[in-house]
Amino acid sequence: MALILIVDDSPTEVHVMQKALERHGYRTAIAADGAEGVRLARQMRPDLIFMDIVMPGVNGYQATRALVNDPETRSIPIVMVTSKGQEADRAWGLRQGAVDYLVKPVSPDQLVEKAQATLAA
Repeated sequence: MALILIVDDSPTEVHVMQKALERHGYRTAIAADGAEGVRLARQMRPDLIFMDIVMPGVNGYQATRALVNDPETRSIPIVMVTSKGQEADRAWGLRQGAVDYLVKPVSPDQLVEKAQATLAA
């Protein structure tokens, strides 16, 4: 089954996302900030990344840009999952290379549907 990397600094968000995905058979890995997310993506080569934006150190925009600009990781789809709900935030996230953008709160069903649709694309 597909491996999904969750990059988010909120233990509560991570727990909800991880449980929803694992209930549907996905394997998950967790990174608490953008720098760790980039490192784990290069090391593990997940099938999909759910990326928060607001994190300490390397934020989600920076991490997405780093992954998209790296030939080793550029083919991994990244979906932003964030509380930043302005249209400008969404546009900027997609411009960094994210394939989609979800605004928190995201229901477990929404998350699983997005994973299924993105991995099927």
